[in-house]
Amino acid sequence: HEREHEREISELAAKHIEEMEKLRAELKEEQRHLLDELRQQMEATHRAEQEQAQLQSQTLHSLELEALRLTLNNMHTSQLELTQSNLRKEKETALVELREMLNDKRAQEVAILQSRHQLEWEKVKEQCLKEKEDL
Repeated sequence: HEREHEREISELAAKHIEEMEKLRAELKEEQRHLLDELRQQMEATHRAEQEQAQLQSQTLHSLELEALRLTLNNMHTSQLELTQSNLRKEKETALVELREMLNDKRAQEVAILQSRHQLEWEKVKEQCLKEKEDL
């Protein structure tokens, strides 16, 4: 009876050890499976964070480009306005100079015509005097 009891204990111990081994193997398999899942989740999270960072970088880059474009556009507009203003001033100056030049030329022509008129008048006067003397 004692031997049978020891045999049962030994069988139970062997069964217990076998079950413990089986449970350890299952636990290791489950642990490996959980680690794989965790690794995949971490990789997915890492990829998502990288994509988010890249998207933010692209958005920031786009905003910087837009800001530069607006600045350049404003500078170009200012330059055009300045150029228009300078051209307007040059045009006004040229018109004033042309007006002065035309006024000077007109004054010279008037002086020449007055001089000719004076000479012709004096010729006519002399001729008149001469004709009076002849008469």
